[in-house]
Amino acid sequence: MTREIKIGKNRIGKNNIFCLIAGPCVIESERTVFRTAEQLKRICGDEKIPFIFKASFDKANRTSINSFRGLGVKKGLEILAKVKETLDVPITTDIHCSSQIDMAAEIADIIQIPAFLCRQTDLLIAAGKTKKAVNIKKGQFLSPWEVKNIIAKVVSTGNKNVLITERGTSFGYNNLVSDFRSLPIMRSFGYPVIFDATHSVQQPGGLGKSSGGDKGFVPYLAKASMAVGCDGIFAEVHPDPAKALSDSSNMLNLKEIEQLLIELKDIYFAVSKKTRRLT
Repeated sequence: MTREIKIGKNRIGKNNIFCLIAGPCVIESERTVFRTAEQLKRICGDEKIPFIFKASFDKANRTSINSFRGLGVKKGLEILAKVKETLDVPITTDIHCSSQIDMAAEIADIIQIPAFLCRQTDLLIAAGKTKKAVNIKKGQFLSPWEVKNIIAKVVSTGNKNVLITERGTSFGYNNLVSDFRSLPIMRSFGYPVIFDATHSVQQPGGLGKSSGGDKGFVPYLAKASMAVGCDGIFAEVHPDPAKALSDSSNMLNLKEIEQLLIELKDIYFAVSKKTRRLT
């Protein structure tokens, strides 16, 4: 059994129902962020699923130097702060260097470490010292058992509020595969494990100057992860993915998420053999 991590009013891990961490890949505008966050909060409220809003103020690891990166730290965090205060929802956002951590920690309930930076010792320790929950995206280049070393870096600061997110493993060039053995392996370390259903269908750098993806497989992988056992689903969601400025190939349409959550709840209760006391 995993430990319970408290995120505002939400409880993740242990015997709690799975959470949803969702939002657009990057902050494109205040309007898009609020439109997405408002609908996700309503849907999760109706389905009684804990919700955490996510969006990046800066995507520092885009494939091309010409790709849209976001609105920057100051403006991006201002928008996230408005979402948190106005809608009363927990917030997570990713950081790319230690200089961003203090600013992000003032607003974010969860500090997120991008997959490419998951082994950066100084970054992990700095994030741990904030005492905020730290969500570490498992690198595509790591085996699940190596995650134990990553957890130890954050825990060394005395902070045991750790989440691990599985987002697929490199499978040749420009392709990822989801090995669902990784979920129980990583959960055995005692910390909640989240499954990133949208990045797992990504094709990194697959379009040459940007990443590709096949979002048609998102529901299948999300449902498989719920059947295997995970503590939450991570999904990038957008009102119009075709027009999104980042990750358009693998993001879910906002209209699709409600039905997917209903199906995930059915699987969760079937596997956990719990009564539908939340419906």
